[in-house]
Amino acid sequence: MKKKLKIGLVGFGVVGQGLYDVLQKSPALDAEILSICVKNKKQRSLPDGLFCYSADDILNNPEINLVVELISESEQAYHIVTKALKAGKNVVSANKKMIAENLNELVQLQKENNVSLLYEASACGSIPVIRNLEEYYDNDLLLSVTGILNGSSNYILSKIFDHNKDYSTALKEAQDLGFAEADPSFDVDGFDSLFKLVILTAHSFGTLVNPNDVLNYGISNISDFDIRYAKEKGYKIKLVGQVEKLEENKISLFVLPRLVQRDKYIYNVEDEFNGVVIKGLAYDKQFMFGKGAGGHPTGSAVLSDITAIAHDYRYEYKKMNFYNSFKYEKDVTIEIYLRYKKMEDLEKFKFESISEEYIGPEYNYKIGMIKIKDLMSLKEHLRSMDIFIAVTRKTLNY
Repeated sequence: MKKKLKIGLVGFGVVGQGLYDVLQKSPALDAEILSICVKNKKQRSLPDGLFCYSADDILNNPEINLVVELISESEQAYHIVTKALKAGKNVVSANKKMIAENLNELVQLQKENNVSLLYEASACGSIPVIRNLEEYYDNDLLLSVTGILNGSSNYILSKIFDHNKDYSTALKEAQDLGFAEADPSFDVDGFDSLFKLVILTAHSFGTLVNPNDVLNYGISNISDFDIRYAKEKGYKIKLVGQVEKLEENKISLFVLPRLVQRDKYIYNVEDEFNGVVIKGLAYDKQFMFGKGAGGHPTGSAVLSDITAIAHDYRYEYKKMNFYNSFKYEKDVTIEIYLRYKKMEDLEKFKFESISEEYIGPEYNYKIGMIKIKDLMSLKEHLRSMDIFIAVTRKTLNY
């Protein structure tokens, strides 16, 4: 039964304003924003009476039955979301870091308080991947979920490979357009993709994984040498997250740059778009594509969750509740391209075998097999080394 939603909106940045805009274009939805919580008083186009300056004003308002949390700070978001759930209010959130780091508790709070927390906008912007994993791919035939999960890094890589720009120029352009922050590390070092992958893993295989236990490495160390190598081989480099089912009820997951061939679906995913490939035992591969960033695309995903709340929808976490759980496994071997300059850096990598190597006047590289757990042991040091890592085509399964 569809019900009247009285919304308390926390955050009025790009996504918050985007949601407000798309909500005005949805007359069929019986929803009203009663209050918007913002940090500072300033001149806005909306009436002053609509705004408040403490989240408690929304959380303690008995009229409000839905809290929409759209702020960037994960700790503050956690306090707002958990307090709202405990107060018996449904919640919609787009904060992927907060959700990925606290998903186990958030699942329990929903159950204990008989409320719903939806977060479609936390994963891939306008792509409805979570709801599809919950409802359409809710069986044990799923084999892997692989994709470009971050629009900012993909925009940068598109400018490098399609427009021949160097990394610094492409990054500056992304920052000027608002796709990347002044400190871009959250996007370009793979943290944004990591949190999204952890969320997708919960809905794909029912496994809750601590983000700190997952390998993520981004594109901030990419060099002209790596770009030339990829182009000469006919590849593009993409930042990709993957979770894959292994034998004996195990899964692996990681976020790494990849050398992608033309015949792969994500080869032509460009600019701020995301692309997700879902592979299954009976249906082979299915591809989902859409904008992964921006106020209106992300706002539309938030609106979809609001509409679902109006119809009393909630995640059932089917893979957690109705199937055997999967164990996260790090003792998995992948093939990587490693570009390096110093021998002391190379010596830190425990290659099991080498299929190709090159020694040059400025840079060197090796391609070979290595265990994820051995890369994980170097996780805190990878970004400080003069190296670049990319998964090779032999590891690609989509």
